[in-house]
Amino acid sequence: MYPIPDTIISSRPSFRMRLQPWQAMAVRIACGSPLKAALVLGTAGGMFPAQAERYFDQSALESNVPGQGAVDLSHFSAGKQSPGTYRVEVFLNREPVDTRSVVFVQEDNRLMPTLSVADLLSMGVNVQAFPPLAALTPAAPVTNLGKYIPEADSSFDFNHQRLDISIPQAALKFQARNTVEPSQWDQGLPAFLMNYNASGSDTRQRDSEGDASSAYLNLETGLNLGAWRLRNNSVYSHSRNSVKRNDENGERQTLTSTRQGWESISTYAQRDIQRLRGQFTLGEAMTQGDVFDGVRFRGVQLASDDNMLPDSLRGFAPVVRGIARSNAQVTVRQNGYIIYQTYVSPGAFALQDLFPTSSSGDLTVTVRESDGSESTFVQPFSAVPVMQREGHWRYAVTGGEYRTNVPGARTPLFLQSSLIYGFSNTLTLYGGTRLAGDYQSALAGVGQGMGRFGSLSLDVTQAKTTLRNDRSHRGQSYRMQYAKDVFQSGTTFTLAGYRYSTEGFYDFQEANEIDATDVNNWRQRYARRSKVQLQVNQSMSEYGNLYFSAYQQGYWQLSGRERTLNVGYNVNVSGISYGLNYSETRSPLSRDNRQVAFSVQVPLSRWMNNAWASYSIQNDNGGKTRQQVGLNGTALEDNNLNYAISQSHNNQGEDNAGSASATYKGRAAQWSAGYSYTRASQQVNYGIQGGVLAHPYGVTLAQSIGGAVALVRAPGAGDVRVQNQTGVYTDSRGYAVVPYVTTYRKNRVALDTGTLGDRVDLDGAMQTVVPTAGAVVLADFKTQVGARALITLNYRGKVVPFGATASLVSGGQPLTGIVGDGGSVYLAGVPENGKLQVAWGPAPDQRCRAEFTLPAGSPAPVVSLATTCR
Repeated sequence: MYPIPDTIISSRPSFRMRLQPWQAMAVRIACGSPLKAALVLGTAGGMFPAQAERYFDQSALESNVPGQGAVDLSHFSAGKQSPGTYRVEVFLNREPVDTRSVVFVQEDNRLMPTLSVADLLSMGVNVQAFPPLAALTPAAPVTNLGKYIPEADSSFDFNHQRLDISIPQAALKFQARNTVEPSQWDQGLPAFLMNYNASGSDTRQRDSEGDASSAYLNLETGLNLGAWRLRNNSVYSHSRNSVKRNDENGERQTLTSTRQGWESISTYAQRDIQRLRGQFTLGEAMTQGDVFDGVRFRGVQLASDDNMLPDSLRGFAPVVRGIARSNAQVTVRQNGYIIYQTYVSPGAFALQDLFPTSSSGDLTVTVRESDGSESTFVQPFSAVPVMQREGHWRYAVTGGEYRTNVPGARTPLFLQSSLIYGFSNTLTLYGGTRLAGDYQSALAGVGQGMGRFGSLSLDVTQAKTTLRNDRSHRGQSYRMQYAKDVFQSGTTFTLAGYRYSTEGFYDFQEANEIDATDVNNWRQRYARRSKVQLQVNQSMSEYGNLYFSAYQQGYWQLSGRERTLNVGYNVNVSGISYGLNYSETRSPLSRDNRQVAFSVQVPLSRWMNNAWASYSIQNDNGGKTRQQVGLNGTALEDNNLNYAISQSHNNQGEDNAGSASATYKGRAAQWSAGYSYTRASQQVNYGIQGGVLAHPYGVTLAQSIGGAVALVRAPGAGDVRVQNQTGVYTDSRGYAVVPYVTTYRKNRVALDTGTLGDRVDLDGAMQTVVPTAGAVVLADFKTQVGARALITLNYRGKVVPFGATASLVSGGQPLTGIVGDGGSVYLAGVPENGKLQVAWGPAPDQRCRAEFTLPAGSPAPVVSLATTCR
């Protein structure tokens, strides 16, 4: 018997498949030569491609059993494959489009894909431009593309299971890069979902003078029905404090106070309006904050959702225009890096789908003509957050009741609207109104790109306010925003805003909350006068990073200003991280607070994997100094255990303190626990957070659920790891929840086949899902659950010839295998009993059917048995 290596290298570039010992043994048993092994591995569904020529001589593989004749392998010769359904990666003009099952038919001596007119529409084909195509129904099959679209063609690479479709650019509608057609957006399954976050603590005084405990529970529940999302966010809190004191008679007493209660934070129903690229919300939510400051409301809202746009159209980027003399290549560079490249026809062109790589930075555009000549020009641009691409707009309309948790504040009905529109590469106009019974305001503004000098936006708000004393006030608020990135020096400079308001100006929140009964909050008693915010970040490459941020706000009729200042420097030297930080806070009604801190973090990889030792020291303007040493890191195979230990030392009589904590992220929840102490007290805290998803297939526990999730369904494949997800494994039934997926984008959900059980195989380990906002989308994996068997087939006293096809026709899932030398066929996912249909030619005496029953309780990874084919 010829040796078969445990590792088989295929003709696919950079692909290597390592066989398990039992798999290599099965191949050695089934095949008597390397060529036969290559055929078995290379034709069993394309699972094991191997190096081989595309042509082989059939006569070399004739049956060695007298009376059985030659084996019919014509469909394998010259590289041909049988027509049928294959799961392939689909590429359009060399760009990946989808991974799906495609029916292939034999035509013009090769395999051609069967695509529907609807499939072509989803790929962006301009069907209406071709009358023969336009005359077909959406479900009509199309095989030979060249018959309908001149110069269109397809190519099927069987070894790589890749379908390449080539369609001339003129036959395609304009689509921005990474566009996902709305027809592919998945509203998901009907489902009930719940996030829970529970935590608590117990504190004990060492001198038995008192104790305290607290508990907190946050529930985020939801119901998905079609495109509708119903959501509620509620909180329960409980606290208890006990203090021992002497009463007026000198007797010791324990005084206990308890507070507890439920509070519903928000309840709303929401669905997307795809034609308007927006979200419709009914209930309690928050207004958009791009024109006006966001406020909470109870009512209705329709607002644009940029998540529905492809990545290449989100954010601000200019339209690049130019003229090409021929079929030319256009390359766009920013700071020396190519960020875009495409091909254009002769004449004027406009590139509308550049990625928003940064908020500014000159673009260098090179046009390379077909004769090799080049022309270059520079288009400078920069943007502040309000700026939009040319021809793009954002909108929001909200009506309802103002919501606040400030006691005594007014809650009027109001109507708010806003609109932002990009008129050109450098000009954006925006505006909006807020209307209520005692408050009316209007805003108008402009954003202007100034090339290498950055970008600037200016707006003015006019407001009329009637306060509770029935006095009317009129005023204006002026706001400026500026942004500039200087990549050559590594500097990001953002003047996030300067605002000045006249004495008679009140914003909507102030108008409703000034003179409220919450006298402890001075910000609610005074109107804002001016505000400035500055952010600077300077990268110095290997010499570290310097950052600076400052915020200052002044109030009418109040001396002094509210101020926050933060400046710091971070650097990494030989793997050791150092940090220096200074912060300052100031309030008109309290003393200044200034702190300086230094920290260092040292990796301990030589002794402990994924562990770091740390030291920090900080000092404030009161002379208090605190030093702390610590150890933190991650552990376990999936790094799903985080731990931290620290000890601190304080001066000026302050208690020293120590703490230890750990967080474990499992498949069904995240658990945390901690312990801390001082000289006077000790505390234990604990918590758990996770999710519950009820769906048409049952109930699945999960980690905390995000906005949109994917439900993995792999029946019978328990305890299989989901790739790129920490701690996410399928449960005993084969279900798991991927807690975060990106809305309106293609998300890859893959299972780690290395964690499959001995009795489970997958028909494809990767699925692609495209969820809408809040959807629960299904990643449905086809599993083959059963034994791995090596079945020897006998026919009329002889073994079935090599190369015959054996297919499972009853007793389980569809399975097909190629019979090897000695009449043996290897199958995975085999049921306890079933029937096989065997064929090695078209004649009636070249077909038979075999029944089998696996031996009970066999511990072998591959079960061996023999059966007779009749």
